[in-house]
Amino acid sequence: MNTGDTNTVVGKPLNRVDGYLKVTGGARYSAEFPVAKMTYGVTIQSTIAKGKITKIDTKAAEQIPGVLTVITHLNAPKASGEKGGGRKLQVLQDNVVLYSGQHIGVVVADTFERAMYAASLVQVRYEEEKPTINMRDNLAKAYLPKGKIPKEESPDSTHGNVNQGLAAAAVRVEQTYTTPIENHNPMEPHATTAVWQGDQLLLYDATQGIFSAQQKVAGVLGIEPEKVRVMSYFVGGGFGCKGSAWSHVPLAAMAARQVKRPVKLVLGRIQMYGPVGFRPETIQQVSLGATREGKLTALRHAGTSQTSTFDEFIEPVGKSARMIYACPNIETSHRLVQLDEGTPTFMRAPGEASGSFALESAMDELAYALNIDPVELRLRNHADVDPSKGLPWSSKSLIQCYRLGAEKFGWQKRNPKPRSMRDGNYLIGWGMATATYPTNRSPASAIARIMADGTAVVQSGSQDIGTGTYTVMTQVAAEALGLPVDKVSFELGDTKMPETPVSGGSQTAASVSSSVHLAANQARTQLLQLALADQKSPLYSSNAEDVIAENGSFFLKNKSSATETYQAILARHGMKMIEARADAKLGEEQKKFSMHAFGSQFAEVRVNPDSGEVRVTRWVGTFGVGRILNAKTANSQLIGGIIYGIGMALMEHTVTDPNLGRVVNHDLAEYHVPVNADVPDIQVLFVDEHDPHREQCDFVRSDKKSAMPSAGCAYAKSYI
Repeated sequence: MNTGDTNTVVGKPLNRVDGYLKVTGGARYSAEFPVAKMTYGVTIQSTIAKGKITKIDTKAAEQIPGVLTVITHLNAPKASGEKGGGRKLQVLQDNVVLYSGQHIGVVVADTFERAMYAASLVQVRYEEEKPTINMRDNLAKAYLPKGKIPKEESPDSTHGNVNQGLAAAAVRVEQTYTTPIENHNPMEPHATTAVWQGDQLLLYDATQGIFSAQQKVAGVLGIEPEKVRVMSYFVGGGFGCKGSAWSHVPLAAMAARQVKRPVKLVLGRIQMYGPVGFRPETIQQVSLGATREGKLTALRHAGTSQTSTFDEFIEPVGKSARMIYACPNIETSHRLVQLDEGTPTFMRAPGEASGSFALESAMDELAYALNIDPVELRLRNHADVDPSKGLPWSSKSLIQCYRLGAEKFGWQKRNPKPRSMRDGNYLIGWGMATATYPTNRSPASAIARIMADGTAVVQSGSQDIGTGTYTVMTQVAAEALGLPVDKVSFELGDTKMPETPVSGGSQTAASVSSSVHLAANQARTQLLQLALADQKSPLYSSNAEDVIAENGSFFLKNKSSATETYQAILARHGMKMIEARADAKLGEEQKKFSMHAFGSQFAEVRVNPDSGEVRVTRWVGTFGVGRILNAKTANSQLIGGIIYGIGMALMEHTVTDPNLGRVVNHDLAEYHVPVNADVPDIQVLFVDEHDPHREQCDFVRSDKKSAMPSAGCAYAKSYI
């Protein structure tokens, strides 16, 4: 059975199906659900970075009219901040202060204003200890992490002998690169609305992972995960900070249970700095050795980053170095320094962003030392196979990306001599770099229902963090179902729906679309089988391969008169709907191939030598990212990533008081992110790419537990 060409919608620049709701205010975010008898929670935060609470006076706060409770370590219910997986949380179980900004209490009142005022009246005395804040002063205490970096890889890796490779090199570059702490700053702050319904907990939460939040909160509270329902229909940006359930989420649930009313707890902008993660500071030493011809003989990438004293987070800055360039001798390492600050977390390409900055800067310095064009140097070191794993690539279009980017940017006009390119008083610089990110995919499930009125409802418990998941999954489902887009409704954001992974690591498009595609295919196939077995159907006893599904109807290829609508089939059988569930699982392909997306970046920068003003004035990015599910949203996502890179390089810097451990630029007035005036003309170009190996995925049908063809994984390496 086929779907007709006129029904092919995957890849087209479809407008966002949720766009109308967003521009009219109809899209409800986690703090916007109307709940009867709502109360408001405000957290009290520590003002020191290390020590103990010796006294906490809540009397004045409790006397404010409308205040229902003030919860501190003195009266908080028993809970466990280490259960449920993920980060270790602070849920008011003792008087220990681990970092500045730690939640040490929660005020609940009948209005937000009363809760805020009452929280300001709580008096706290501390037994303060001298905190460890400066990572550079404590490098001697750096240690080998106990955990793994993403994909269960060791923090350290060795391929060949780097010392020998450096000794044999004709030219060496050895440099240290640093990146500061940076914060996510999504438009929507973290927000949780907690509602108890008997012993069942409903959470409206701003999260990138409803199922991981469910597990974490259940573990902290000591209840079964099935008793926690998490809903997140719209998320106003995440960028990694909403990938974990932080302390405020179970605190909202604990407060709601104590006051026996719903509690809405929204963090203020200042509270977004510290207790909900950040990109950690890094110090990276990169050593490169090469022949006079520019062939790498050695690559060493050693990264040190910060973590908290009570938890461990590794910023995997060396991941790209392990696979991006052909080199016989590669060594990467990661070390951590414990500081009295909150636990860092994933932020906008964790590891790859910070690590690529260091590695690509070193490659540029090597190009200068060798007097070789930066593009040419990278071409000479193109890795035809993954150098560390020895595996072939599932697909790789990097050479095409280099050449297309150089052509569109006009790279051949570049003058490599420093300070040679000018526009009046401005110095003009042209630069380029390699981009890469793993092709991640995780198990995911979906349900597809074809309804009696000819419409369809498809559900998968994912999240849309602004990337366009609603839209692209509607496209995938419509194409597989043989229905127009306006006849398909895609629903997400509820743990009552089939399980999916966290929306992080750029895996949602590949993971969820695979299950959506398969579930829709199965529902359509079941409906067709009803018709083929029905003597009253014009399709009776036909070959399924001869049937085309298009615009909500089945018809024979060579007999257009033999046609039947989905509504007619269901009506004749007295069925309200037909339903199929599918679980998309990983196959053996990851053991046989190294799977990454690649690209190239070209930028023009103007520098005023008198004032030091830096302006990015032009950008061309070229990418090979597999099948494009929506040309408009994919283009938008890649432009967004480039803008994030501009912010990371030129503006973003979280400043911490070295004595008190407090973030001093904890708002958008002083923590600078790019605005329209900072963003140049950005041209994004795609290299057409097909990844046949990434499509070899295994699926299980939940109804019959029978294997399905791998062709069902047409979207396994894809981009929204």
